[in-house]
Amino acid sequence: MVDTTRFKYLHFGYFVHPACVRVMLASSLLFLGGVAVTLGGCAPKSASGPTEDSLTSGRIQVVCETEARGLMEREQSAFQALYPQAVIELRVGSSRQAISDLFGATCDLAVVGRELEPEERGAAVRGGLQLEGYRFARDAIAVIVHPLNPLENIAIDDLRGIFRGEISRWSSLGGSDQPIVPVVLPPGSGISESLIRQVLGNEPPLARAARVASDSLAVERVIEDPNAIGYVSMPWAKRGAKVLRVASLTGLPYWNPDPETVYKGDYPLTRYFNLFVRPEGAKLASGFVTFVTSRDGQDLVHRAGLVPTAVPVRFVRRSPMLGSHPTTGDRSSTP
Repeated sequence: MVDTTRFKYLHFGYFVHPACVRVMLASSLLFLGGVAVTLGGCAPKSASGPTEDSLTSGRIQVVCETEARGLMEREQSAFQALYPQAVIELRVGSSRQAISDLFGATCDLAVVGRELEPEERGAAVRGGLQLEGYRFARDAIAVIVHPLNPLENIAIDDLRGIFRGEISRWSSLGGSDQPIVPVVLPPGSGISESLIRQVLGNEPPLARAARVASDSLAVERVIEDPNAIGYVSMPWAKRGAKVLRVASLTGLPYWNPDPETVYKGDYPLTRYFNLFVRPEGAKLASGFVTFVTSRDGQDLVHRAGLVPTAVPVRFVRRSPMLGSHPTTGDRSSTP
């Protein structure tokens, strides 16, 4: 189990050259290929004449789910500062809407916090649509409760019972004899779809629940209600609510949702953020993907509180007594 008394952080001084990591999609039409783009040597073209669709110029439409909006706005701003002839129009929609718009060619890039669903893969195959997918960040589904809740740990089977309505009182988990109030995010969000897949076996939650529109509202709702339990993206895990350690099964180790446990796969509830594009679509979309998966783009992922996936990551454990001086128990690994 990870020692939570020692500080852990991602050290970007050990990153190597930018790289683009693609996800293999389950179809001969959804394929894996190599990336032959390096943005570092590109320079903006002259502003005269119509804007060329190139890796660093042109106009694209990007649809991203709500939970990725803040990060993608920072990626958008950084890219356009480097390449002024690039216009990236960003709009927010559910993960299903983003994929649907990409399929319908009403956007050039879809940003979602999950993998393609089987019906989406099937639709792509039937329509002869080629897609490329890129994992660019990894997130944890953090389980949160009221700060005064005595519970410290929870197993996925208990979470399943809560959201199915089979466990309805805290006394069943060793707490007080009070009703459990599940707090759920919109069903079309990537994090809800990941929770339904990983915890509920693709079955919808049946428990009576309080519905909120965003991670921030989920945190607020849980802080206000001593009987509430909710789930949020990892960057929202420490905003005042209590974060529970999670085990994949009762009796197995419990893990905190932190960058190292997520990166190593110890924490059992994780998801990837993906960029999906059409390979024959706008060249600028490919250029933007390469930037997001480069060192600079992955630094923005790290700063947003997520775990980079397209560059090597080094975790350094430091004793609280040593501050920023010699390290102990260094661990290095590469995605």
